Amino acid sequence: MHIQVNTDHNIEVHEALAAHLRSTVTAALSRFSDHITRVEMHLSDVNADKSGQNDKHCLLEARIQGRQPIAVTHEAVSLGQAVDGAAGKLVRSIESVLGRAERPSAAADWSEPSEPE
Repeated sequence: MHIQVNTDHNIEVHEALAAHLRSTVTAALSRFSDHITRVEMHLSDVNADKSGQNDKHCLLEARIQGRQPIAVTHEAVSLGQAVDGAAGKLVRSIESVLGRAERPSAAADWSEPSEPE
């Protein structure tokens, strides 16, 4: 699973921080690593130079084999919290998509009620 980190012009991410953020996402998505080909992480500072509550934005987009990409966002006070929040949302979204694919359709489960004897 390849994780690509992208930032806007207001955020400077050095390699050590990028490695830490990648490891956070890798750990969260590890059980889906057979299904995910790539994850794109887009980090931005909503208020630029002004400080503010929840002004760090993380968008995570997972590319899953044979499926449409799944994208989630999260805003928080820090980049780490934004990535953690987005990773949690992405895990729930992937669980939902892969879970639906593995479950038989509702129509296949439906059958006529049996007559009491």
